[in-house]
Amino acid sequence: MKTALQIEEENLKKAALRLRAINNKLRVIIMQLIHKNDSMIVQDIYRKLKIEQSVTSQHLAILRNARLVTAKREGKFMYYSINYQQLDFLHKTARKFLDMKNRNTEELQKG
Repeated sequence: MKTALQIEEENLKKAALRLRAINNKLRVIIMQLIHKNDSMIVQDIYRKLKIEQSVTSQHLAILRNARLVTAKREGKFMYYSINYQQLDFLHKTARKFLDMKNRNTEELQKG
């Protein structure tokens, strides 16, 4: 059975993977564009951003691997959407991390 500390460490590693994925200006722009449109196909994304299709697909693959976007095939098109559950996970993990750090800082200041 895993301890609470092991679970938190796993969650922090997952969060770090997702944060690395969005630590790129173009990927953030792609996510914002998808968010504004609810879902988009790759062709609409690269046309709107005036970038190569291959570049768009590479960035979408990174976002998919980090589970920050989901892909749903409809006919010959792949529609990309934001995975809001993962963004919520990032937010909650960051809050827990900061709360944990605050407690450790307080304990150090007392000691």
